[in-house]
Amino acid sequence: MTVFDTIVHLVYLACATMFVLGLHLMNAPSTARRGNRLSAAGMLVAIGATAAVLIENGQLTPMAVVVLTAGTAAGATAGMVAARRIRMTAMPQLVSLFNAVGGGAAALIALGDRATGVPAAVTGALDVIIGGITFSGSLIASGKLAGRIPGRPIVTPGGRAGAALLAAAAVGLAVFAGPERAPVALAGVAACALAVGVLVTLPIGGADMPVVISLLNACTGTAVAMAGFVLGSTPLIIAGALVGAAGAILTKLMADAMNRPVRAIISGGYGSGDAATAASIPGTADVRRVSAEDAAIQLAYATRVVIVPGYGLAAAQAQHEVVALTKVLIAHGVEVSYGIHPVAGRMPGHMNVLLAEADAPYDQLKDLDEINPVLPATDVALVVGANDVTNPAARRPGNAISGMPILDVDKARSVIVIKRSLGHGYAGIDNELYHDPRTAMLFADAKAGLTALLAAVQTYAR
Repeated sequence: MTVFDTIVHLVYLACATMFVLGLHLMNAPSTARRGNRLSAAGMLVAIGATAAVLIENGQLTPMAVVVLTAGTAAGATAGMVAARRIRMTAMPQLVSLFNAVGGGAAALIALGDRATGVPAAVTGALDVIIGGITFSGSLIASGKLAGRIPGRPIVTPGGRAGAALLAAAAVGLAVFAGPERAPVALAGVAACALAVGVLVTLPIGGADMPVVISLLNACTGTAVAMAGFVLGSTPLIIAGALVGAAGAILTKLMADAMNRPVRAIISGGYGSGDAATAASIPGTADVRRVSAEDAAIQLAYATRVVIVPGYGLAAAQAQHEVVALTKVLIAHGVEVSYGIHPVAGRMPGHMNVLLAEADAPYDQLKDLDEINPVLPATDVALVVGANDVTNPAARRPGNAISGMPILDVDKARSVIVIKRSLGHGYAGIDNELYHDPRTAMLFADAKAGLTALLAAVQTYAR
C-alpha cells in the first residue's frame, strides 16, 4: 500500500466517523441540524477523496470530467431547490422521493457495472433487487402522501401472489443466469423488482406510511451498501450500512408504537383513508360542542395545557398559529407543552419537524413516555387534528387499534378537540374520545380554529 492509499483510507475512516457522529446528533431536535451538517460535510470530503483517487489512477478522461461535473451540479442544484422550496407539510413525500433516488441510483450502479465475478454477481443482484423495489415503492408512497394516488389501500386481484412470483423470478434470474449473462439477467431482475415495489406498496394504507417510509429508508441504505461492494467503495459501504441499520431500528420502533408487526404492515389492506364525514351523523347526540370563546376561557385560566398535534395540523399548515397560541398562553402564566405521538403525521418525526419550523422550543416537545404521566395533572388537553393516536378504544381488545400505545388525553381534567368533523382516522373506527363527557369539540379547520382561539385568548390574557 502506497502513502497515497494510506492517506485515502484514513480520510475515508474520518468520513465514516463523521457519519456516525452526525447520526448520533440527529437523536435530539436541538442537535439534529448540527448532525445533518456534519454528515453532509463528511460526504463532501468523501466525494473529494474519491475524485483524488480517480485522478491518481488516471481514470478521469475529459468526457468523464464533463459527465461527473454535470451530474454533480444537476443533483446539487435539484437538492438545494427542493429543500428550500418544499413546505414542511410536504416533507414526507420529499423524503419518499429521496428514498426513490437513493434506491434507483444504487440499482443503476450495479446495472452499469455489469458484474462479471461471482461475488460481484451476488452483490450486484442484491443491489438491483433492493434498489428496484425501493425506487418504485418509494414513488408509490410519495404519490399516496401527496394525494396523487389515493391514500386508501389499493388491492389488486392476485397482487400478493403476483408480487411473490415476481420476487421468486428475480431471485431465479440472479442465481441461475450466471456471470456471463449478467447484463441481461440484471435487466430482468430490475424489471421484476420494479413491479414488486408497486404491487407491495399499493395495498398499504395511509395509516402505515410512517412505518413504510422508515422501511424504505432502510432498503435504500442496504442498496447503497450493496453498491459499495460492487464498486469496492468503503464510504458507500459504511454510509449505506448506517442508513440501513438506523432505518431498520426506526421501523421496529414505529411498528411497536402502532402495536402492529411489520409483516402485517407489509401485507397491506389496513385503514380506509382520512375521509371526513359530516358532524351531525346518527349516534352523535352525546357529543358536546364548544365555541372558540368558551374554549379560550378554559385555556387562559388553566395552570397546565398539553397540546397534541396531528396530521390535521399539518394539512392545514397551522403550525405557526399553534406556536403563537402557545406563546400567548405562556406569557399569561400557563405551563404549555406538546405531546408528540411517534406515528402522528405521515413520517417519523413529522410533528417535531413541523413545530421546529415554526420555532417551537425543543424543550416543549415531549414524546409519549414523557407526556402521559403529566396528562392526569393537566387542566386542558388541546387536540389539534389527531385521531387514532388519542382513541381510548386502543385499550380494549377486538378493534383495529387494540393494544396501540396512545396519548392518554382522556385522563386530563378537560379535553378540547379541534377537528373539521367527526370523521374517523385511517384505522376506520370512531374515536371514543369525542363522546367522553369531559371532551368538547370545536368543529373547524385547524388553522381557522387556532386563529379564533388565539384572538379570544388574547382578550382574556390582557
